[in-house]
Amino acid sequence: MTDPSYDVIVVGARCAGAPLAMLLARRGHRTLLVDRATFPSDTVSTHVIHPPGAAALGRWGLLDQIVATGCPPVGRYSFDFGPISLAGAPGTAESPYAYAPRRTLLDKILVDAAVAAGVEVREGFTVEEVLFSDGAVSGIRGHDHGGAPVEERARVVVGADGRNSVVAKAVQPAQYEDHPPLTVGYYSYWSNLPTDTFEAYSRPGRGWAVCPTNDDLTLVIGGWPHAELADHRDDIEGTLMAMFESSPAFAERIRDAKRESRLVGTSVPNYFRNPYGPGWALVGDAGYNRDFITAQGITDAFLDAENLAEALDEALAGKAPYDEALAGYQSRRDARAMPVYQMTLGIASLQPPDEQMVQLVSAIAGNQEAMDAFARLNSGMTSPVEFFAPENLGRLIGQVTP
Repeated sequence: MTDPSYDVIVVGARCAGAPLAMLLARRGHRTLLVDRATFPSDTVSTHVIHPPGAAALGRWGLLDQIVATGCPPVGRYSFDFGPISLAGAPGTAESPYAYAPRRTLLDKILVDAAVAAGVEVREGFTVEEVLFSDGAVSGIRGHDHGGAPVEERARVVVGADGRNSVVAKAVQPAQYEDHPPLTVGYYSYWSNLPTDTFEAYSRPGRGWAVCPTNDDLTLVIGGWPHAELADHRDDIEGTLMAMFESSPAFAERIRDAKRESRLVGTSVPNYFRNPYGPGWALVGDAGYNRDFITAQGITDAFLDAENLAEALDEALAGKAPYDEALAGYQSRRDARAMPVYQMTLGIASLQPPDEQMVQLVSAIAGNQEAMDAFARLNSGMTSPVEFFAPENLGRLIGQVTP
């Protein structure tokens, strides 16, 4: 293949693909971004952006646009385990807040930023085939919103099109650390349920969370083990309301509220995929996916996009061989994401906390510095490796030991 039209084609224009395309274009690379959707449009999502994700938006110059939508800043996370509750600050002075903007707003901001950076964006574009030349991915074939056939070529094609990625299906990457769906969750939006906090509730076999979003609405998401999917399918709302009764204070609040949208449900597999090969790469959920219970998807997508943009820039600019640069991307991705992934699997099991966790939570309850540290663990600001290091646990517990 000679002189392709683009340096990079990115398939998928949401939370991983649009930022990746934007960052590549800002580095001077010819980038095409395609998506079968048109924007603004909604998609299934917890839509929480933890402080590390908000920090990425700040680096890109986009955080002010999120704030301008009226999405409330969230500077407090609370954790209700039944007999014990904690609350702390999830961020730092540099990035103190989480946000949960509606995807109709967030994704449009990201796509518009890609356009402003010089990306060619084609909405309503369906990719039908990934093209190969001499064993390497070399482009895509599909059709635009009017049905006209289109073929485009690039030095690299990136799948940012979610867990059912057409790029991943074409290249069949090796998969590792994979686990079947662990939970099934349902969410909706409620009025008259005010909060300025990301609230997480944990009960044996049950869990739910609450977070403020745009238009004075509150996101409420709850779920149970995937093995119980069929048991409650015919009365999802009744099962959710019965679950809320395990927190009388919350049950009273939601009885006074009004559900303003239909219930949307999902369950997802857990996996890592080899994220690169000859002429192709994967980013976001196309590259790895984790249960939604820790709401890390958008933040992961942002950080993944930054990581891959750096690697592709190195390769495309001739600063490093392609395989070396992309191996660095995978190594950095796994080093950052794997500890959170393993923690997420544990939380998604919905099992009662083990004795060590009970002791830890009991010890730090009431100590603000320790509770802030716990909140930063759950926001992704602090790695589980760092938080659960014996010397750190000893320090946290020691702060409240007489």
